[in-house]
Amino acid sequence: MIPTSLRLPDRPGKPRRIGLTMVIDNGAPVGMLRDYLDSAGELIDFVKLGWGTSLVSRKLPEKLAALAAAGIPWFFGGTLFEKFLSQGGFDDFRAFCIEQGARYVEVSNGTLDLPNGEKARYVDKLAADFVVISEVGFKDAARSEAMELEDWVREINRDIDAGATLVVTEARESGRSGICRSDGMLRRELIEGILDSGIEPQSLLFEAPTKDLQTWFISRLGPNVNLGNIALGDIIALETLRLGLRSDTLLAWD
Repeated sequence: MIPTSLRLPDRPGKPRRIGLTMVIDNGAPVGMLRDYLDSAGELIDFVKLGWGTSLVSRKLPEKLAALAAAGIPWFFGGTLFEKFLSQGGFDDFRAFCIEQGARYVEVSNGTLDLPNGEKARYVDKLAADFVVISEVGFKDAARSEAMELEDWVREINRDIDAGATLVVTEARESGRSGICRSDGMLRRELIEGILDSGIEPQSLLFEAPTKDLQTWFISRLGPNVNLGNIALGDIIALETLRLGLRSDTLLAWD
C-alpha cells in the first residue's frame, strides 16, 4: 500500500496502451513463471517466449495456461518466426501459432537475410489473423550500426503501414545491438532522431534489458514509455524506476 501523502506519477491500469512492460521469458521453469505472474502480474503487459525456447520447454502448455489464467498476452520470439521462414515454413509457423492459441505474433529479420520490404509483406499477411508486433534492427551490432536514422524511420513506418500494432526497436536481451552499440551504450542520437521523425512514441516499444537503458528512457520520455526485454527478476525494479522510487529517478518528477 502506497501512502497517499506521496506524489507519484500516474500509471494507467490494464489494459494499457502506454507504459507497456514486455517481459522476456528465457526458458524459466513454469513454477517460477507462475510465481512472478502471481506477485507482479498487474505490472506485466506482454510476455515474450524468447527466441526458440518454446520448442524446448517441456511444459509449454502449462506456461501458456498460466499466462491465460493471469490474463497476460504472450507471443513467440521473432527468431522462431525467422527459423520457420529460413526453411520455407511460413504456413507452418502460422499454423503453429494458431494451434497454440496465439493472439499475437512477432515478425523480425534480426538474423535472417530477409529484405525489409518482404518482412513488411509478412506483417501484412499475418495481420489478418493476429495482432502483429514487428521488430526493426539486427542482432549483429555491426549491421545495426550501419543502419542510418533514415533506414530506421523508413522501416518503422513501413511496418506500421503494413499493419503492425507495435514496433520493437532491437537491443537483444544483452542490450548490445540494434539501438545500442556493441559496448552497451545507447545510440542516443538515433533515438532522438526517431522521436523527432513524427513517429508516435506509443507505437514504439524500446528494448531495454538493463537498468541504465531503462533509466535513460524513463528520464527522457517519462514513466509511461513502452519498454521490453525486461527480465522476470526486474519487473518490480522497473516499476520503481517508473514511479521514482529508486535513486536513479528519485527526483525526476518532484
